Amino acid sequence: MTKRITARLAMLLAATALVGGGVAEAQLKAIRTATSISPAERKQGDEAHPQLLAEFGGAYAGPQAAYVNRIGQNIAVQSGLSRSPSDFTVTLLNSPVNNAFAIPGGYVYVTRQLMALMNDEAELAGVLGHEVGHVAAQHSKKRQSAATRNTILGVLASVLGGAIGDNGGLLGGLGGLLQNNAMQVAQLATLGFSRSQELEADQLGVQYLKRAGYDPMALSTMLASLANQTNLEARLSGGDARSLPEWASTHPDPASRVRNAQTLASRVGTGGLRNADAFLASVDGVLYGDDPAQGVVEGRDFLHPDLRLRFTVPNGFAMQNGTSAVSISGNGGQAQFSTAAYSGDMTAYIANVFKAVAGDAKITPGTVQRTTVNGIPAYFSSARANSQSGQVDVTVFAYEFAPNSAFHFVTLAKAGGSGVFNPMFGSVRRLTASEAAAIRPRRVDVVTVKSGDSVAALGKRMAYSNYQSERFQVLNRLSATSRLAPGQKVKLVVYANR
Repeated sequence: MTKRITARLAMLLAATALVGGGVAEAQLKAIRTATSISPAERKQGDEAHPQLLAEFGGAYAGPQAAYVNRIGQNIAVQSGLSRSPSDFTVTLLNSPVNNAFAIPGGYVYVTRQLMALMNDEAELAGVLGHEVGHVAAQHSKKRQSAATRNTILGVLASVLGGAIGDNGGLLGGLGGLLQNNAMQVAQLATLGFSRSQELEADQLGVQYLKRAGYDPMALSTMLASLANQTNLEARLSGGDARSLPEWASTHPDPASRVRNAQTLASRVGTGGLRNADAFLASVDGVLYGDDPAQGVVEGRDFLHPDLRLRFTVPNGFAMQNGTSAVSISGNGGQAQFSTAAYSGDMTAYIANVFKAVAGDAKITPGTVQRTTVNGIPAYFSSARANSQSGQVDVTVFAYEFAPNSAFHFVTLAKAGGSGVFNPMFGSVRRLTASEAAAIRPRRVDVVTVKSGDSVAALGKRMAYSNYQSERFQVLNRLSATSRLAPGQKVKLVVYANR
């Protein structure tokens, strides 16, 4: 979460649990794809691009950006959408979530976090090719109806619906902001795809790899790493704050697609470039995990060294740190932590937050009440709303950090159940100067294996207090029994200087 946050709540993405079971053996089929980028698509992409950058932490400024752009443009031209690499804008995003996506108009994105999970250039090309495949197959046009879910309150409700058993849309017609076409395009980029669309994009990604001279098997190995990461994140849920990698949410079922991608690769012919050395040289030094400038998640705690604040989520809840808000989810409800313009009138501030949440719908909040939380003036109000599964409570709990600075939670829970968030409301406090200074970023460090090095020994060098070996194994697509050879390159995550 950055200092420059609007009153708009950041879009929540409903994490989809992985579904067990295999995918039927892949059959190469003719997939109808677009053969050009239309002027209308170009205009849509041009307008949506800045909003996507804002949503995902902006463009990463490290030297890896140029490398990703070059690899991405090379794989994108294999789609036939354009023969000119310059018609594609490939962006490495400064985001701590595992994600990649593309939108019409020649815009392709991958996060630095997902790049760090890869182990060679072919895997990078495979992921980007998969995303371009979605655009070439015009899958986004088949998902337009899903855009109606992406109102601020509507999305918040849809996520909560899964947690409290509402299958009919928790808040029904309640609210949401009117959104322009560019915002809808940006949101469509991060909606989930169907199983058949995923398989089509996998097939196209494999074909693009083959055309570009890469090993078509690279997509399957990347999917295997993603499946391993998904399993690890599930184990860390509530302990390291991310219940599922974002790519597992927007691209369901990576585990069951691994064998399918292997079959696809065998049908087009295996063998080709992997370029592991070039890739590892590029990924070396990339920021890993949260950027302290946006705040960091440590277990159940969120800490922001620049804003000098900290809070703790309840047991059983997970956090997702975004550019404009911290999203909080659990079985008892949903919440977001953010800020808005503040002129010294907390009653008006809370009213404006409710207005932003409700959109055109009518919500009647109760009287604003005042309290003090760890020496910080705090104000709160709640409103009850009807839903298809019963009544729900919406609460705004705000804190006055300075005469012109305020922050707030918005929470959503079943009627009478908002008390689950009381410990979180009471946990907000200021960070001391020494506490803020102690928060350090992490980065990827590519090291050379020495004689005697083992997976267990290198795992102990990971900059984490838990699951060190498991994190090291997933990061490098290794197992606990993998043998390392002297001279081999592996990735570590280490602390960096701020």
